[in-house]
Amino acid sequence: MHRTRIWRSVAAATMLLCISSVTFAQTPTAEPRPVITVSGTVRNSAGHPVADVSVFFEEQANAASVETKTKADGTFSFLALRPGTYTVRAEKSGMRAPASASLLLSLGEKKQIDLVLESSPPNQSSSPSTKKSGSSPPAMEFDDKPSFTVAGVTDWTNVGGHGSDTKLRTSESLAKETATLKSGEPGEASAAASEAARAADAHRLAGDRAEHSGDPLAAVREYEQAVRLNPNEQNYFAWGTELLLHRAIKPASEVFTKGAAAHPKSARMLAGLGAALYAGGAYADAARRVCEASDLQPADPTPYLFLGKMEMAASDPLPCVEQKLARFTHDQPANALGSYYYAVALWKKSRGAGEGPENSPAVQQAEALLQMAVTADPKLDAAFVQLGILYDAQGNPTQAIDAYKKAVEANPQSTEAHYRLALDYKRTGEDERSEKELQRYKQADKSETAAIEQQRREIRQFLIILQDQPQTPAPPEKPEK
Repeated sequence: MHRTRIWRSVAAATMLLCISSVTFAQTPTAEPRPVITVSGTVRNSAGHPVADVSVFFEEQANAASVETKTKADGTFSFLALRPGTYTVRAEKSGMRAPASASLLLSLGEKKQIDLVLESSPPNQSSSPSTKKSGSSPPAMEFDDKPSFTVAGVTDWTNVGGHGSDTKLRTSESLAKETATLKSGEPGEASAAASEAARAADAHRLAGDRAEHSGDPLAAVREYEQAVRLNPNEQNYFAWGTELLLHRAIKPASEVFTKGAAAHPKSARMLAGLGAALYAGGAYADAARRVCEASDLQPADPTPYLFLGKMEMAASDPLPCVEQKLARFTHDQPANALGSYYYAVALWKKSRGAGEGPENSPAVQQAEALLQMAVTADPKLDAAFVQLGILYDAQGNPTQAIDAYKKAVEANPQSTEAHYRLALDYKRTGEDERSEKELQRYKQADKSETAAIEQQRREIRQFLIILQDQPQTPAPPEKPEK
């Protein structure tokens, strides 16, 4: 054991020496060598920065560890010379912060990690789900304690997820739509309620302020505290939404599941659960939950639009979606998105059944719905694109080109419209036009990808410790190019 500690000390000293060489060994004319920068802030459970905390930066490959102390404002910073898998943890007398999830870092990467110190009982490792300090919240009033702890936050690098980038974009869109529902329904009145209920309202409002000010870690703790004191529908929904927005998918599913069980008449709770299940790759279950939400409030467009987005990104038709969209279109025929999504559902059904593109009643109905959609909203470029796809399948490239051109008129940045125009111009022998559309597609796609990347990097991702899973397995090493 003593020899192992010596070797680790040597490895740590070597790592520090390498770090120092980055700063001092460069000549004025040398090209700066790219390094990895990991920085962050250590806070206590009340959200206040903590100074003089020992923070450890550990490389998993050889157990090398570098230690630093937090400054007066709770901040710390590390540098590293080589790519690899690292973890960050923090300790202070009587307190610990659970280690971060494994971080796969590349040269030139900059990572922001925020950690939360919690009390550590004597002779025990820090438990992510218990708190013994004087600032700890009282025992939860609902039956089951959560099986997770939010250990910190990090900047976005690779959100992971399931399926294609289309599905990832859909899950991100659903999360944002879920967040808009936070103010969509009035909260339960608590003016004459218990002191705990009034205190819970104060915590929820503090969570709202923290999220708006860019401190999601403080926000999620305020929302959790609100549910501990008063597990009403509004508090549950705020907590689940905050977890979902910051990519804590399993915890969000858990909170929405418990919230839906406690408040079975809440349509938005079921919609939030559907969004969380979708983000976790359970697409069929997600659709079923949102279908249930649409049954609770048949006149509310929100569940149907959730279903439409899910169906758009699905490889195969999802359960119950076509039936619910049919009802919505029948009840609200002027809703352009409703007609568009129902048309897509019918189109997918016809293709999956192998029906002919010209004579299928489903295809004819889909075309009529798309025409209704663009009449109701001439700026709905996606509906024009779908019309073009339908015409292409029927062997009518001239009509398809006209539809794609209208899509571009409605939205000059429509990547799919430019791409499909390029293909149809190529088929009809108009090579020059095809090349121009292909270049427009590349430019629009580049801009769209950059915008999405920027949006993702602006969302800070929670670091989660799951019960009985104290550390996330390290991802496989990326092969060197």
